Amino acid sequence: MILTGHDEAWHEWRAAMAGSRMHHGWILAGKKGLGKAAFALMAARELVAEPGVMQPDAHPDIIVLEHLPSSDDEEKKKADGKPFQTKRNITIDQIRRMQRRLNTRPTLGQRRVIIIDPADDMEKGAVNALLKSLEEPPSGTFFLLVSHRPGRLLATIRSRCRTLRFPALSDAEVAAILSHEAPQADTATRAAAVAAAEGSPGAALAIVELDLGKLHEIMLRLVDEGDEHFILRGALAAAIGAKPDRERQQATLDLARAVLAAAVRGAAKAKQARVVEAHAAMAQLSVLAPIANFDAGLLAMEIGGLLAAAGLPREAA
Repeated sequence: MILTGHDEAWHEWRAAMAGSRMHHGWILAGKKGLGKAAFALMAARELVAEPGVMQPDAHPDIIVLEHLPSSDDEEKKKADGKPFQTKRNITIDQIRRMQRRLNTRPTLGQRRVIIIDPADDMEKGAVNALLKSLEEPPSGTFFLLVSHRPGRLLATIRSRCRTLRFPALSDAEVAAILSHEAPQADTATRAAAVAAAEGSPGAALAIVELDLGKLHEIMLRLVDEGDEHFILRGALAAAIGAKPDRERQQATLDLARAVLAAAVRGAAKAKQARVVEAHAAMAQLSVLAPIANFDAGLLAMEIGGLLAAAGLPREAA
């Protein structure tokens, strides 16, 4: 994906590298889909590079902690280059394995970088274990925590890190990226993706790649018309699918939240309060869904119900 909007982040990062004391912990904060993980990898490569030392593509001094495959079968799919399901969290075992690596010296130079993507998804034990490393980092070790929702990180984690912020892009910038990355998408699909992405090119591409254009149309109707006879909610559930994977579920929730956020900005005063209420409930559902075993059908109806409530008169809602 074309990366844009990172100029200020690069300026701040390189200014820190040029300083006398580089901070050991960084939070890369911003909406999902802005390219923060790609930035982290490129920044890490700059940080560990040594003059005159060849830097391999798979760098031994850059350790990336991310969601692991959920089972042995999913591990095989990953090895074969196929889509695979992941675990819900970054585990304490992953953090402990990383910490054991920190007992040894870096392989090719004087510096080592740990990237956690996303740090928001660490389980509680993993967070507490990481905190010990952030409090007493080994010499030459730096942590880059990719965070889509930095408010979910413990205050003790945030206080030990410097925050590097990644702003949302303009609609024009997102549209330009979509035109380059997804030229096959029709004009209506691209327009829907831009409108729903709220400045995140990654979210816009997910809407196109997961074929969420139909979902977007139904969601807009739900917010505009309500759904007195449950017809649109049934159509929404059918469009989501009977057994959507977690990626499709999360993209659907993100899309619904974006639709409601746009509705808040454009709502008449009499309607605004219930749209705000529906948006707050959808945001809470987005947080709960990844960590709870919701039935797919019930989750779809819950999403539809919140969207419909935004479109119904207060008495009917």
